[in-house]
Amino acid sequence: MIHLDVTIMGMSYRLACRPGEERTLREAVSYLDGKMCTLRDSGKVKGTDRIAVMAALSVAAEFLSVKSPQGPLSDLSILEVKQKLESMHAVLDKVLSPQENLV
Repeated sequence: MIHLDVTIMGMSYRLACRPGEERTLREAVSYLDGKMCTLRDSGKVKGTDRIAVMAALSVAAEFLSVKSPQGPLSDLSILEVKQKLESMHAVLDKVLSPQENLV
């Protein structure tokens, strides 16, 4: 595993990923940081936890609304997409839980 130091909404995190996945993870971090900063700057959502949940919901809605007949998700049912999201959530929990223990 490779460890990357990243910043999301001004907070530092150390994330782990497999070799070759660094660029994708950095792009995901950048996208999430943008979503969270936009929510924070709007002043409509208060608290880091709420901002994170609203950003996650926004990203999930974007993901589920994409309809790509040629894409890798075109043959998946909504249930399968939900299962994939739950799997990704479990991976994120595993990666982020050491950070929560430091606070």
